[in-house]
Amino acid sequence: MKKSQVTIKDIAKELGISASTVSRALKNHPDISQKTRDAVHELADKLNYQPNAVALSLKNSRTHTIGVIIPEIVHYFFSSVISGIEDVAYDAGFSVMICQSNEKYEREVTNAQTLLSNRVEGILVSVTKESDNFDHLKQFSRRGIPLIFFDRDAKEIEGDRILIDDIGAGYKATKHLIQSGCKRIAHLCGPQSLEIAQKRLQGYKQALEEAGITFIPEYVIDADNFELGKVATRQLLSLDTPPDGIFAVNDLTAIGAIKAVHNKGLHIPKDIAIVGFSSGRFSDITEPTLTSVDQHGYEMGAKATQLLIERIESEEDPETFVNHFIETNLIIRESSIHRD
Repeated sequence: MKKSQVTIKDIAKELGISASTVSRALKNHPDISQKTRDAVHELADKLNYQPNAVALSLKNSRTHTIGVIIPEIVHYFFSSVISGIEDVAYDAGFSVMICQSNEKYEREVTNAQTLLSNRVEGILVSVTKESDNFDHLKQFSRRGIPLIFFDRDAKEIEGDRILIDDIGAGYKATKHLIQSGCKRIAHLCGPQSLEIAQKRLQGYKQALEEAGITFIPEYVIDADNFELGKVATRQLLSLDTPPDGIFAVNDLTAIGAIKAVHNKGLHIPKDIAIVGFSSGRFSDITEPTLTSVDQHGYEMGAKATQLLIERIESEEDPETFVNHFIETNLIIRESSIHRD
């Protein structure tokens, strides 16, 4: 039978002293008398004591792990971000620990604690729709752990950010509808607690103003998923003067709008044109295919990870933080083709 490894507790029991005294004696701590130190070292040699390599590794070595907190893995945009993160991380010798908040603040807090407990060396975060307190994220900076925001951020926390120009993207989408002949354009927006939703709404308003089109408040409805997209579109189509174009905050909302328009017996884009946001895998298979803003999620994830690894490997604190914007482009498909 293999003999079990001698531990500090074994030495302590043999000498009639505490384990903490043995530990300090083995390190030649000055608070421990020379006599005790000699006795501990002599018995350790006799018993062939060896320090626990696993424990030392956990205490002293790096984990080469980065953490990710993401709102929804099932969302095409976020899944493409994860692909970019993993490709860059693994090429650099890092593992990735992914936590999903499911758009819940309390889950995001728990995610942060989990990543801290697992000793990640850096963290990438896209905050939830509910988040309005960020103490759980501030603790990473206090512990010297680099933190980078992507897509959605917390303005009150200093740090690096990899984002898109949401104002410009909202402007592009709305201007395209105007150029396609739309005069009455609605916006199915995200919750205004999110800065990205505020900015896309701002871009929408800018395009209307530039074109001399009056902004109509009842044309703006909070609807950021498939079901809400259907409900909001039914509401818009019931107006005395319904819109002839819709800019949706994301593709699922736009697909909900398409469903509602079809159910009403109307045609896209003849009766109403629709533009989505994120250009996900569904935009090519809807009927008609969906015009959408491409956020380039893979590029965002790759860029964020490259920067995070640079921060981890650097021996100095950054003098300035990076605000990097990924360029978006509009993928034009059948849902908004120009009408003669």
